[in-house]
Amino acid sequence: MTSLINNQSPMKMARIAGVTYLVLYLAGMFAEFFVRSSLYVQGDASATASNIMDSELLFRWGITSDVVMIISDITLAVIFYVLFKPVSHYLSTFAAFFRMTQASILGVNLLNLFIILHLLSGAEYLSSFSNEQLHSLVMTFVHAHDVGYSIGLIFFGVSLLFFGILVMKSAYVPKVLGFMLIIASIGYFVDSFAKILMHDYEKYAAIFDSVVFMPAAIAEMAFILWLLIKGVNVTK
Repeated sequence: MTSLINNQSPMKMARIAGVTYLVLYLAGMFAEFFVRSSLYVQGDASATASNIMDSELLFRWGITSDVVMIISDITLAVIFYVLFKPVSHYLSTFAAFFRMTQASILGVNLLNLFIILHLLSGAEYLSSFSNEQLHSLVMTFVHAHDVGYSIGLIFFGVSLLFFGILVMKSAYVPKVLGFMLIIASIGYFVDSFAKILMHDYEKYAAIFDSVVFMPAAIAEMAFILWLLIKGVNVTK
């Protein structure tokens, strides 16, 4: 893949990166904020299990969107590595490595969602469990997936930090975009570690969503739009 991308012009790579990043962004938002947010009921295992069973196809579409997001993430890691390698080989390598590590974690983390589907499948070997027990297990794997996602985002935050520095050093794109990406990376760190360290995180989840994820979403979307509309400074 790297040799194939190396043969493309920088502007074409920037356009491909913009499209790939947009696909990644939309797929991730759809799976996390449209599918799972509409099905999960905080603190209510029975309602959550019932919603998933009633909307199994939607739940599966969420998993499919996650797979698309992960594939796009890996592709984007390679494109950005090639595009920004002239700025710093080491920083580009670290950024790509941590981004791919995040993708690997999120890929393995999808097993939690498939286990949820198995628990609600009505298979005969599950008959020894009561409905309440099955629903409690479902909620357990819902939380396991949530924690796994947060762990993945820690590695993404490291990748975004290195990438923001690359953008600022490159002069390919405005430095302000690199600064915004660095701020976004800090936001991912804060939110992910808060989920791990705070036993009462849910009480403050809305605050973290507005203070942390909004700047991150704005920074990433601004960078996507710049790649799609302006591309990169080919001379630089």
